[in-house]
Amino acid sequence: MGTGKRGLLTAAVTVVCAVTVLAAPGTAFASPTPTPTASPGASPSPSPTPTLPPNKDLEKVRERLDDLYHDAAVATDEYNAAEEKADKQSAEIVELAKKIVKGQKKLDGLKDRAGAAARAQYRSGGLPDEAKLLLSDDPGQFLDGAGRVLQGQRATKDLITEMTRTQADLRQYAKDASAQWDKLEANRKAKAAAKKKIEKQIAAAEQLEDRLKKQEKKKLAELEQRAALKAQTAWLDTGILDEIKGKSSEQGKKAIEFATHQIGKPYVWGAEGPDSYDCSGLTSQAWANAGHPIPRTSQEQWKRLGHVEVKDMRPGDLIIYFDDASHVGMYVGDGAIIHAPRPGRTVTLAGAGSMPILGVVRPDA
Repeated sequence: MGTGKRGLLTAAVTVVCAVTVLAAPGTAFASPTPTPTASPGASPSPSPTPTLPPNKDLEKVRERLDDLYHDAAVATDEYNAAEEKADKQSAEIVELAKKIVKGQKKLDGLKDRAGAAARAQYRSGGLPDEAKLLLSDDPGQFLDGAGRVLQGQRATKDLITEMTRTQADLRQYAKDASAQWDKLEANRKAKAAAKKKIEKQIAAAEQLEDRLKKQEKKKLAELEQRAALKAQTAWLDTGILDEIKGKSSEQGKKAIEFATHQIGKPYVWGAEGPDSYDCSGLTSQAWANAGHPIPRTSQEQWKRLGHVEVKDMRPGDLIIYFDDASHVGMYVGDGAIIHAPRPGRTVTLAGAGSMPILGVVRPDA
């Protein structure tokens, strides 16, 4: 095997192995550059500690927690989007690696054919077929030979053309693989940044809650329930429920059935089941189980799925919440949704109007 072939095959195998490692869940990545160390005597920057509002105003605590968990939800969508892109790019790199291996084998075969033709000419004394024809005394043999010469010329031309095209394809595959690798690295960094942001927001929220006494935590939970009920009541008071009369599609029924069976499982950011979910992990898996895959993140679900008016929604549709489309729940009828709320909570039923509604999307529109 020649050096060039070994190099391409080794590169292709290395790409496949590396992508497999990059795509593996839970893989830890080394920092691309050494982490700077603090100079002697310098004190490390302390992590910001969330402070309780004056007099421990629990309503302000609730609002602060809402903000922290909302920011964590936005970062979770960023993380999920980066992960989805990285998975796609990993798959594309693997396919390109396969094409490189296949193209190299094809090129080797073409070179073997070219070598065989050269050896045949050498065995005939190196005399071109045209010269042999001129020296022939047999007109019939001359005409037969002339046809073979033309065929040979065309075959040689086709062989050279095919070799050139195959070499160009290999160069393009290598270029495409390099570009996809750069994108994969960029999305790896985006995932790492989003993960850091999520963990920071959740840690701040947990620290804030940990500073509350038992009775204060109980009161805080009551405030959360009261705020959700107030929002739901205001939504129902508009009379919207009288207008919502849509019937679920067959796929919608399957999606609802799947989501219902997940009730009680914990929220974990970035999770897509089967033991835990984040908000869009639940909705995307429910519809995938119904045989209709949809985008992974709530923001992409809002962008790419068909929009319907709230009054026209039907069970199985997805309600997108907040102006930045950072949360999603599945409408199940009677003014209720199933959703994965936030860290520390489980998949549950809730009022469809308990959060600010951005709009409704229909996966099987």
